[in-house]
Amino acid sequence: MRERLPEAPPTTGDLPAEPLSHSLKQRHLTMLGLGGVIGAGLFVGSGAGIGIAGPAIICSYLLAGVLAMLVMRALGEMSAAMPASGSFSVYAERALGRWAGFSAGWLYWFLLVVVLAVEATGAAKIASGWVPAVDQWIWVLLFMVVFTVSNLAAVKNFGEFEFWFAALKVGAIVLFLVLGTLAIFGVLPDTDPVGMANLTGHGGFFPEGFGGVVAGMLAVIFAFGGLEVVTIAAAESDDPARSVSRAVRSAVWRILFFYVGSMVVIVTLLPWDSLEPGQSPYVAVLDSIGIPAAGQIMNIVVFVALLSALNANLYGSSRMVFSLAERGEAPKGLLKVSGGGVPRRAVFASVAFGFVSVVLNLLWPDTIFLYMLNAVGAVLLFVWALIAVSQLKLRRRIERDMPERLTLPMWLFPYATWAALAGMAAVLVLMLFDDSARPQLLWSTGAALLVLLVAFVRERRSPKS
Repeated sequence: MRERLPEAPPTTGDLPAEPLSHSLKQRHLTMLGLGGVIGAGLFVGSGAGIGIAGPAIICSYLLAGVLAMLVMRALGEMSAAMPASGSFSVYAERALGRWAGFSAGWLYWFLLVVVLAVEATGAAKIASGWVPAVDQWIWVLLFMVVFTVSNLAAVKNFGEFEFWFAALKVGAIVLFLVLGTLAIFGVLPDTDPVGMANLTGHGGFFPEGFGGVVAGMLAVIFAFGGLEVVTIAAAESDDPARSVSRAVRSAVWRILFFYVGSMVVIVTLLPWDSLEPGQSPYVAVLDSIGIPAAGQIMNIVVFVALLSALNANLYGSSRMVFSLAERGEAPKGLLKVSGGGVPRRAVFASVAFGFVSVVLNLLWPDTIFLYMLNAVGAVLLFVWALIAVSQLKLRRRIERDMPERLTLPMWLFPYATWAALAGMAAVLVLMLFDDSARPQLLWSTGAALLVLLVAFVRERRSPKS
C-alpha cells in the first residue's frame, strides 16, 4: 500500500505546528533571502574566480547560479507545501528515512557553526585595522556576545537586524551596478566609453578556454550557499506557505542578477589580468572611476556582510538543531522554548560550538581549523543533492494527497530536478580532479560518511515505529 499524507491545515502540511514564534514578516524573509548569499565571498572572493576564468567568469556565475536556482526552486516547492523549521532535513526524513534527515540536519549544522568562525574572525580583522589598540580576540568575543543576545531575544529582533544588514549590502551592489554601468558608457566625469576592449582583448573572452569556465565555477559555486536559511526562517513567519513562495521567487532571480551583473561590470571596465590576487575587484572598479576612499567604503560593506552572515548562520544553526531535537535526533533538552518562542538552549548549543570554532581558528588556522574547514567544503553540495532527491520523491505525494499546496511547483518536473542532480555530480567529479578542491571533497566525504554511520547505527538501535 502506498503511504498517504494525513489531512492537515494547509499552512502546516502533515507536520505538527511549530512551537516557535511567528513574528517574521514578508519583508524580513525577502531581505534575508537576498542578503543571505551576499557576503565576503562575492565582494572579495570573486577576484579569484576572475583570475581563473577571465571575462568568462560571467559564464561560470551563470552556470553556478542556474544550479543554485534549480535547487532552491525544488526546496521552495516543498517548503511552501510543508513549512518546517528543519526545512530540508525534515523533507529528507519524510522522503528517504531517518538516516537522511539526521545526516542533512547535522551536516548543515556543522557547516554553519564552522563557517561562523570564519565570519567572526574576518570581521574582527577588519575592526582591528580600524582600532588597532583592541586585540582581535576581543572583537571576536564582542561580536559573538552581541549576536547571541540578538538571537536570544524575540525572533522579530533577528528579522530587523537582518533586514537592515541585507538592505545595506543590496544597496551597495545596486549603487555599484549603477555607477559601473554609467562608467561603461562614459557618462561619469572623467570617463570614456570602454566598449568591448576588455572583454575581447587580453586573450579573448575565454582566455583559459572552457576549462577556465569550469574552474571558475568551482571557485564561485559555494558563494550561492545561504539561500536555504530562508526556508528555515519561513516557519516562523506569519504566513509560512505564502511567505516562502514569495521569498524564493524574488531572491533567486535577484541574486543571479546581482552576481552576474557585477561580473559584467567588472570585466567590462577592467582588464581581467590587471586585478591583483587578494584584492577586491569591487575596490579596483571604484578606484578606477574615481570614487574617493573606495577601499574603506568596501571594508565597511564587507564588515557588515560578515556580521550579517554570522547572525544568519547562528539563527539557522539553532533552528536546525531544534528541529533535530523535535524529531529525536538531538538531545531533548534543546527543546526548551522561551515565552517569546525562541529556542534558547538550541541557540546556546550552536553558539557554544561556534566559540570553539573561533578559538580553533584564532589559535590553529593552518592545522586543526583548516581540517574542519575542509570537512565542510563540499557539504553544501551533499545537502543540495538530498534536497533534489527529496523533492523527486515528495512531489508525487504532494500531487496525490494535497495538490492545493503545490503553489511553487518545480520547473519542468522531473527533468529540471534530474538536471540539477547531474550538475551537482559533475561538480563533485570536477572537484576530485582539481588539486585545490580535492582536499575539501575528500575531507567532506569523510565527514559525511561518519555522520551516515552514526545515523545508521542510531536507526538500527532505536527504529521508529
